[in-house]
Amino acid sequence: MLGALETKVLASLRELEEAPARGVRARLSERGTRVAYTTVATILGRLWTKGLIRRRREPCRGGERFVYRYAPNLEHRYVSNLVKGVVRMFGPAGVVHLNEELSKLQPSEARELRRRLGLP
Repeated sequence: MLGALETKVLASLRELEEAPARGVRARLSERGTRVAYTTVATILGRLWTKGLIRRRREPCRGGERFVYRYAPNLEHRYVSNLVKGVVRMFGPAGVVHLNEELSKLQPSEARELRRRLGLP
């Protein structure tokens, strides 16, 4: 599951489509969330490690920087990572239980879950 700040960073990147950490930080600041540049860069790195966003290198003043891009198939990757985590922790029975619980959700509950997970 994503933390509150990870969700905000991901939402900002989704709005921007593609941006370096500095651009994501600026968007967060516009929305009233003030965090250090290093914090944003760390969170973007973690989201990239989780496979939730993409990145590429580009030259900039005196060196290189990463430019991050919102992954178009985020939902599939996130659910895949979630299921892998459930399998590691609880085995196949955990996946069966998770599927049973998700099938019981009302449409409004499913929408709220997607919103809280930061999914489109």
